[in-house]
Amino acid sequence: MRIGVDVDGVLNNVGQFEIDYGSKFYIENTNRHLDNPQGYDSVEMFCGDKKEDNEFWGKAIYEFVKYPARDFAGEVLFKLKNLGHEIYIVTARTSDLSYCDISPEKMKKIVENWLKKWKIPYNKIVWTGKDKVSACLENKIDVMIDDCPRNILDISKHIPVICFDARYNAKCEGENIIRCFSWFDVYDKIKFMKSKQVLN
Repeated sequence: MRIGVDVDGVLNNVGQFEIDYGSKFYIENTNRHLDNPQGYDSVEMFCGDKKEDNEFWGKAIYEFVKYPARDFAGEVLFKLKNLGHEIYIVTARTSDLSYCDISPEKMKKIVENWLKKWKIPYNKIVWTGKDKVSACLENKIDVMIDDCPRNILDISKHIPVICFDARYNAKCEGENIIRCFSWFDVYDKIKFMKSKQVLN
């Protein structure tokens, strides 16, 4: 199978980063507080506006690009590759960098170096916009691993989606949506999906 893998929120824990670093920024620099920890992004979490969010990310991005991978992400992806699966990194990381002075080409290099540092294997990186449906279809992805509620719901209309569990996607349910809670849980579910495919 071709397995699509999101970066932010799947290979790393962007939700926890936004809570930790966002709390520091908003409490020290604004009158805002962590009012909605179930929010998808820092605007929703701190009930802020786009200007404040750009100021936050304009500073935080330099720490975020160094943020570690989730436990066992690389190990599980190596196991999946060894079983014959192809790994496609599908990321919107370069889609909007207007809040900082990092160019799309530089961000691509940062992501590639980060994947290398954390020993994340892949066959191809697909750089995409916020809407990942077309990227999945064009690259013939069989199953996508994502955390963004909009992507999960949209992509699941076409192919199965493994929803990497987070506070902000707790309400994502439906046909073609498989919830996972860790990278070894992802491994287990994909092996099960593959066995069903073989049996059918």
